[in-house]
This record gives sequence, structure tokens and C-alpha cells, in this order.
Amino acid sequence: MYQALYRKWRPRTFEDVVGQSHITETLRQQVAGGRLSHAYLFTGTRGTGKTTCAKILARAVNCENPQNGDPCNQCPACLGIENGSILDVLELDAASNNGVDQVRALRDEAVYTPAAVKKRVYIVDEVHMLSTPAFNALLKILEEPPPHLLFILATTELHKVPATIKSRCQQFSFKRILPGQIAQRLEYVAGQEGIDLTAEGAALLARLADGGLRDALSLLDQCSGGGQRIDEQTILDTLGLAGNLETAKLMGHIAGRDAAAALDTLGRLYGNGKDVGSVLGELSSLARDLLLRKTAPQGGTSLLAGGYDEATMRQLGGQFSAARLLQALTLLQSTAAELPRSSNRRTDAELCLIRLCDESLDGSAAGLSARVARLEELLAGGVPVPAASPPSTPTVPSVPAGPAPSPAEDPPPWDDRPPLPEEPPEEPERVFDVPVEAPAPTPVPAAPDSGGGNRSFWPAFAAGLKGKVSPSVLPYLHNPSKVTGVWKNGQLTLWTDSEFTRSMLNKPAILEGLARAAGDAFGGQPRVSIVAGRPPEEDLSPAPSQPSPQSKGSGDALDQLLAFGEKFDNIIIQ
Repeated sequence: MYQALYRKWRPRTFEDVVGQSHITETLRQQVAGGRLSHAYLFTGTRGTGKTTCAKILARAVNCENPQNGDPCNQCPACLGIENGSILDVLELDAASNNGVDQVRALRDEAVYTPAAVKKRVYIVDEVHMLSTPAFNALLKILEEPPPHLLFILATTELHKVPATIKSRCQQFSFKRILPGQIAQRLEYVAGQEGIDLTAEGAALLARLADGGLRDALSLLDQCSGGGQRIDEQTILDTLGLAGNLETAKLMGHIAGRDAAAALDTLGRLYGNGKDVGSVLGELSSLARDLLLRKTAPQGGTSLLAGGYDEATMRQLGGQFSAARLLQALTLLQSTAAELPRSSNRRTDAELCLIRLCDESLDGSAAGLSARVARLEELLAGGVPVPAASPPSTPTVPSVPAGPAPSPAEDPPPWDDRPPLPEEPPEEPERVFDVPVEAPAPTPVPAAPDSGGGNRSFWPAFAAGLKGKVSPSVLPYLHNPSKVTGVWKNGQLTLWTDSEFTRSMLNKPAILEGLARAAGDAFGGQPRVSIVAGRPPEEDLSPAPSQPSPQSKGSGDALDQLLAFGEKFDNIIIQ
């Protein structure tokens, strides 16, 4: 009858146990020196040798001819324990015997001395599955055990074992077995069994076993059923890992920033029944392996999860930077964590792939780091990176009255609407307080621009405004394309290019400063107004000479002011 490899090649002595020398040496010395504890607690992941060491220890403490702490496996005690004929050594599965009644029966039976061997040994596997009352019943006998009793407890989830149990046991933690040690053991077993296993195949099986030698032997047993040569490709085909090729292809689309191909691959996998969470998990595992190869090319090889051949890993690794792999792994992990609470898992997976293909869509710190790394790569390779143009201030273009635009300048279809009629700029209303009895005008010094409607004085006048108005508006006043000053009939009018400029200047403090400056330049009490628009044509042409201010009376000034106000609809004279 055929026996599975992991059962056939189970170690029978402490020396045969692979990768746990820190435990086996201690147990051998305790057995050889007769300094055994009454309870042991073995912890660690599956397939690392917990139950195997427990059975070896049970035989060693009862062996009639121990060899340096190892059982001889030849005496009646060792053979009886190994074939299960001696009932004083009992192996229990706490997953199926987790009730308080089973533990009480075990406790009542434990007080009796063994019939065929020196010590009664109870091996309790998966002890964390015991219920709370069962743990309490077990605790009593662990506190005061009889001298002939030995408990060996094994668990893969140490955090579920009560502290009261831990404190009464010697605890041994079993490590994950290194891939190199697993590969060496697989090659030895394959040689003994006549299996044609290549070194690359043994390394791949060791990575797939994830630190468990029992899993590695089971995989070898599965791949050797056909009798053919066992290499990497044979292992991938036999174990059904050909789907990893789809994952590698999807990662290649991400490397090439081909979002369309990546989404098409995801859609095909989804249509074939593949869960999107599994796809993201496989991508995450592959990204982790690529990142380890990139950041730790020597020591990181032993940490790889496996499942991909060396050529595929080398090809994909050359297309990613470490920063982008870190961004991809972070995004995949966060998306996978949010999937259980998602209302549409496929949409979330598609959004994740889109962000992976275009780092600019990922606003996280890892995405920013990936974009910076890409720019550095482009600059290092001599590829010019276009500089971002500064944002320009939007302006409202005027609609000229002329022929229709040429066909090359046709507006887009969504703008195919009739233009709105142009409206004249709205001017604010201004209220001028005119005294009923105008005082006698102060003599105004004669100037070449004192005639009606002249603006040639403005550049020199604006240059002298420093210290008289706020410094924040001087750039507007000094810019002739934004502000033009016109002096006419004792009135200083500032014409601005836009309503915004008018609002910046139309403030009481600035108006007072302009009025004082005009009074210093022309005398009297000038009035100041600010209007958005262009000056009238009559104010741009030289006006005939005016009579001197001494010959004018208050009535003439009032008439001129009324005549000036009639030109504007929004000026009210009180």
C-alpha cells in the first residue's frame, strides 16, 4: 500500500528534524540529563515539526535504550508507541474533543500509573480549540500533576491559549523552515525515491511551501505522479499555477501603463469566474516579490513567495522602479482591505488598476513619490520633460462686429448658440455735492494742459503721486494701459480699462489723495471721478484756450458742471 511522502519521511529522531535545531538540541539535553518538565507547549505555523517533535519526545522519555537523548526506535516501547499499540501514550485532537467532559475524563484517567511504559504522555494537538470550561478543567491537573504524567500541547494560534496555561508549560516556538533547507531535504527525498527533480524545481517547491516541510513533501508527491522530469514548468502545470501567467500579464500591462489592456484582462478573468479580490491579492503578492528583488537582490531571494519563473520575474523587475512598486503595493493593499465593505467590488478593482497604470491619478504620498521617481528616470535618460505653463489670467474678449469666423475657427457643437447682444459697461452712480454759493475760485496756475479735455499731463502727474496714495495702487496709476487721467474744467477724471481696476481705485482714501495732488498741481478744490471705459473723443483732442479763472464767476462754474453731468446718465447733481 502506497504511503504519502510526508508520512513515509517523517523524522524519527531529533537529529532528522529540519530547521529546528534550537528546539531539538534543548529537548535532547533534557532527555539525556533526566530534567524533563511535566508540560510542554509547542507553537508555530503548520508543517514545521510540532507534532513530529512531540512524538519523538514521547518515545525518547519511554525508550529503553536512548541514544544521546534520541529514541532508539528498536525497543518494544518505541515500536509500541510508534504503531499505537501502547495506550499510555495518547494523541488527542482538541478540535473534535474540546468539551469539558472529554477533558474531565482525561484528567480522571491521568492519575493512574502507566501499564507498559515509564510515563503516561498526552499529546493535545490544536489545544487553542478547547473551550473555556475545558481549559479550566485542564488547569487543575497542570497545577499538581503526578510524577508519571507528561503533557505536550501543540497550537498554531498561541494568542488563544490562556496565560494560566502558558505559565505552567515550557514554551518552544517553531520557526518557518528556510527555503534552502526545504530544497535540500526535497532533493534528498527525491534521490531516495528515484524522482527526477531539478534544482530549480526543488527551489520553486520550497518557495511554494511557505516554510512548511510537510507542504513541500505533499507538493513533491503530487508532481511526481506522472513519472516525468520535474522542473519549474512541470510544477506550474501540475499544480494549476498556469493562472499566474495571467497575473504576470496583467502586471506587464500595468508596467506599460496600458489601462485599456489591464481592464480588458480583468474583465476576462471576472467573466471566467475569478474573484476580483483574488486578482488583487495575486497582484499584491507579485508586487511584493518584485519589490524584494529590487531592494534586496541577495538576501531577499529566500523571502519570495514563489509561483513565477526566473525569466518572468527578471523581465517584470526591469520595468518597475522601487518607488512605483511601493506605490502599487500600497494601493493594492488598501484596496483589498476596503473590498469587504464595498458596494461594487469590480468597480473598486477597476479604479485601482487605473490608478496603477497612471500614477498622476493617485493622490497619496506613495503616488507622488512614484511620479517624482518617473521624472528623475526621464531626466536621467535625457528625455526632455515639458515645463508646466503658468496659469494666465482669463480675459473676456470683446465680440467685434464683422464677418462670420472662417470654417477653421468654427465653435464646438456644444457652443453652437446665438451670441448675446453686447451691453455697454455699467457705470456706478456718483453723487456730487455742489454748494449753493460757490466760493470765489482760487487762481489756478497756467499750464500747457489746462485747456479743456487734455491728458498729456497724466504721466508726470502719476509719477508724483508716490507718498500721497496707497502704494498698492501705484502700479495701476503708472500703467497707461490701465488708467488714463483727463483734466477738464476743474475736474480730474480717471478712465480705467476694466471694472476691476475702477473698484481698486474707487476708495475714499485714494480719492482724497488724488484730490489733494490735483489741488497742489492746479489749485482750487478739484473734484475727482473714476469711470470704467475709454475717454470720449472730445477729451482726447486739444481744446480751445479757456478764459482765465479770474474772469469766471460762480455761475459759469455751475453751468459747466451741469453741462458735464448731462453727458452721463448715472451722475446725480444735488
